[in-house]
Amino acid sequence: MTIFNAPLSISPIHAFDDNLIWCLNREEAGEVVVVDPGEAMPVIRWLKANQKVLTGVLITHHHGDHTGGIKELVDYCLTSYGQAPTVYGPQSCLEKGVTSIVHEASQIRLNTLGLTLQVLFVPGHTRDHLAYLLNEEGDQPAAVFCGDTLFAAGCGRLLGGTAEQMFHSLNRLAHLPPQARIYCAHEYTLGNLLFAKAIHPDSQAIHERLIKVQGLRSQNRLTLPSTIAEELLTNPFLGCASAMAFGRLRQAKDQFRPN
Repeated sequence: MTIFNAPLSISPIHAFDDNLIWCLNREEAGEVVVVDPGEAMPVIRWLKANQKVLTGVLITHHHGDHTGGIKELVDYCLTSYGQAPTVYGPQSCLEKGVTSIVHEASQIRLNTLGLTLQVLFVPGHTRDHLAYLLNEEGDQPAAVFCGDTLFAAGCGRLLGGTAEQMFHSLNRLAHLPPQARIYCAHEYTLGNLLFAKAIHPDSQAIHERLIKVQGLRSQNRLTLPSTIAEELLTNPFLGCASAMAFGRLRQAKDQFRPN
């Protein structure tokens, strides 16, 4: 595997209203990998602007806002430089364009970036949801690309998976190193914190984070990535004592409308 001097850069590419396509890139490398490209054109524009080649795609689950851009990106790569990217994902995404099936404990070696990713099975949002863990590298903390499982101050809805599955998946992610960075797939932080404050009105940590996030969003700035430590302090879904308690909280969030 190639050894690089430049640190890894993880950049957001915006799609739709609030989707984030994370792009893994090193300044000295010509190749990049993206996560959950629901749209192709934002990625293609980024590749052209930065003169990079797309060699890999990581898919967390089958929903269209995470997979809709795969086939157009593959066509673009074949036309532009004669080679399709490897598309990693669960077996259920084969018809979406996945070419390399991965599952719990799979390791993905991204030699062009000098990286190895560990695949985690984190069902709940869907029955087949995956996350991709990048372990700590030098001064760079661990990072997890968790799709719609864990959000900043929240979690994904149950759209095929069960409350028990999501409870255990969140508990698993909560045991990652505290400094690990969370790269989720949506900018939902403000709405999630409004719910968190309604559930825990006396939490100073939630209040302070809400004020910070309101300031960032008023300037149209991104609130991500988060960290495991920050989520343990301010994410009500990580404080549930049981799957039953989680299920009740998730139902309350589904029905929540901020004032």
